[in-house]
Amino acid sequence: MAIRAGKQNIPCICVTNRTLCRDDFLTRIDHIAKKGVADAILLREKDLTEREYLELAEKVLSICKSHNRRCILHTYYKAAKELGCKEIHLPLPLLQKMWEEGAKQWFTTVGTSVHSLKQANLAMHLQADYMTAGHIFETDCKKGLPGRGLSFLSKVVCKSEVPVYGIGGISADNAGQIMETGAAGVCIMSGFMLESMNRLW
Repeated sequence: MAIRAGKQNIPCICVTNRTLCRDDFLTRIDHIAKKGVADAILLREKDLTEREYLELAEKVLSICKSHNRRCILHTYYKAAKELGCKEIHLPLPLLQKMWEEGAKQWFTTVGTSVHSLKQANLAMHLQADYMTAGHIFETDCKKGLPGRGLSFLSKVVCKSEVPVYGIGGISADNAGQIMETGAAGVCIMSGFMLESMNRLW
């Protein structure tokens, strides 16, 4: 499944942030997974301790499994292994650490976030399976910081040997512009976490 932008179906990853939700977080995750508007749910929640994250991740994985939806865990790769989740998204320093430890091969999919061409090159050296590049447009999640723009995304896409997803300030209104750069898809947080559930794409 994917979001609709005009006549275009656009591959989409839902990036979570439970602090943005005005309703019950797990109910919202269930709705997103059931409706199928996102190809995968990336459980970010970086403020949690590893134990807290593991407890939440167990519930979210169960929801995603019940709707046959992919779930990508974030940061805590040891918790992901404990839960049997083979998809993980890591900040570059953690990806480098996991690569040095030889732990990467346990996972089927390992993604990372990049904010420069130099970081994109490092991500490829560390054998990331995909990367998110941003933030592309201005977003409330990065208040006061201008977006890096579509030209930045185009450069990362041209350099990358793996799929690149645009992230930051993306909605159904501008997702088509992301795809014009050659990106593999989009990542959306605010649209999924803030939008009324009956209006989610």
